Amino acid sequence: MPTTGLLDTWGRTATDLRVSLTDRCNLRCNYCMPAEGLDWLPTEEVLTDDEVVRLITIGVERLGVEEVRFTGGEPLLRRGLVDIVRRSAALGPRPELSLTTNALGLKRTAHTLAEAGLDRVNVSLDTIRPETFHTITLRDRFSDVVEGLEAAADAGLTPVKVNAVLLRGVNDDQAPELLGWCLERGYELRIIEQMPLDAQHGWSRAAMVTAEEILASLEAAYTLTPAQEPRGSAPAELFTVDGGPGTVGVIASVTRPFCGDCDRVRVTADGQVRNCLFAREESDLRAALRGGADDDEIADRWRLAMMTKLPGHGINDTSFLQPTRPMSAIGG
Repeated sequence: MPTTGLLDTWGRTATDLRVSLTDRCNLRCNYCMPAEGLDWLPTEEVLTDDEVVRLITIGVERLGVEEVRFTGGEPLLRRGLVDIVRRSAALGPRPELSLTTNALGLKRTAHTLAEAGLDRVNVSLDTIRPETFHTITLRDRFSDVVEGLEAAADAGLTPVKVNAVLLRGVNDDQAPELLGWCLERGYELRIIEQMPLDAQHGWSRAAMVTAEEILASLEAAYTLTPAQEPRGSAPAELFTVDGGPGTVGVIASVTRPFCGDCDRVRVTADGQVRNCLFAREESDLRAALRGGADDDEIADRWRLAMMTKLPGHGINDTSFLQPTRPMSAIGG
């Protein structure tokens, strides 16, 4: 067991590692990136499969990481994903392994990923209306997402969670129908306040659909009861729907921040540690990996990177500046 984990100066310990495997994506969600896409990272700057597994191994074996979530971009676009999952699942102590995905390729890969050791998936889906799906993503791929979700459930990648963002004037009236659809299928819906992480830097607090509005919309159709179990470091505030057993979660990163209980740390696809989703500084582990540093040195660098973590993301401060990198390049 590690003697020193990923502690920061505010008493928090990071045990949840988010690993971005690519900045590329095959959708163009308008709250994330422009229609023409972005300039992708050059291949030589992206961590190799071996480098990714080495960092995960250091995190698990030396730094107390207990959960690893693979993100992007769209992680299913990473050719080595199955092998990375398999090698991560072989670590001891075995971390919990999950994947955040748009599910476009999940019908084809869900069973293989489950066999490799993936535990569960979070699928991004903002609407159950095909026309609205096209408006948001600029792609006619709604049926592929539905089939991907079904494949994930069939493969045992449960609980299958659905992440949705409500956009004013686009799908902000669709929360109840999205919840009903998820409840019928046994999926766990999480509705997330839109965060200032778009490549276009067009986010506006005034335009954001707030947690208060989300809950009011849901409560017009359902009876919501605050969940009894402690929230802990989970981002979602959970509610039991109509007495259960179904639940819905609201992630209010902007209006009800939960920074004080944060246990997450991120590694970007090009090997940079981000101690906060909204950090404006990064710590380079790729240079150490490729410069001959041993595992102890890399672990020490990672610990130091956590020491500069701020007490909160500062979105509600007048001095807040949006990170230069968008969500697709950071990894959720």
